[in-house]
Amino acid sequence: MLAIFQKAFAHPPQELNSPGGGGGGGGASQKAKQPDEILRDFHKLHPSSFAATFGGGATLASVSSEHHSSLKRRLFCSLDNIFCLFMGNLDNLSSLIKQYGLCKLTNEALLVIEAYRTLRDRGPYPADQVVKDLDGSFAFIIYDSISGTIFVALSSDGEVKLYWGIGADGSVVISDELDIAKGGCGKSFAPFPTGCMFHSDGGLRSYEHPMHKMKAMPRVDSEGIMCGANFKVDKFTRINTMPRVGSAANWTNWDTNSSSS
Repeated sequence: MLAIFQKAFAHPPQELNSPGGGGGGGGASQKAKQPDEILRDFHKLHPSSFAATFGGGATLASVSSEHHSSLKRRLFCSLDNIFCLFMGNLDNLSSLIKQYGLCKLTNEALLVIEAYRTLRDRGPYPADQVVKDLDGSFAFIIYDSISGTIFVALSSDGEVKLYWGIGADGSVVISDELDIAKGGCGKSFAPFPTGCMFHSDGGLRSYEHPMHKMKAMPRVDSEGIMCGANFKVDKFTRINTMPRVGSAANWTNWDTNSSSS
């Protein structure tokens, strides 16, 4: 799966953009690419893939499970202008379907969309708890095309891989394909941290340790060049309060209520 979002509304961590190696940079041995080039590379890698492009500067692309060498389940669904790329599986899907009052035939992607709508419309609920309730190996990317909101999460078990980085125009690139992320973002890419979630207004947060901030650790490649950053839970920096999510304002507060202990 592949998602590309303009930096104007994606608001990625600035540490992802390596000096001279990522969005808008030059001088590195491997330069970042424009969004259309990255999408072309994805289609070339997966000839049977399909993509949806949105006027606000977002692109989502996917390939069905039967056309991918990986055995992991892949879904691409939409509901009420909310789009979801999902990979993996939820072990407790049946119980979550009952919890949310959904149809028995609901798949993982539609369940995640409903969880997102719960956070957006029916709060207050703590976002970390909603994601923590998802039991399984998974990665998902949500794009709300009405509000321009992005919501991404990766399970904590490490069974599913996800990468993100910065394209040549500063766009955020997210994919489970290492070659797509690395080839598209040059030196400005990194693994998406396990057990974490990212919101375009709230920033990056660990849903396993929601009371602690994330810390960027610079990555250096074999050539000694900085290439993005690994993000780790900072056990020495705590959040004063963990906001409950019921509005965009609450998401924004997510990234401001912190202090060093």
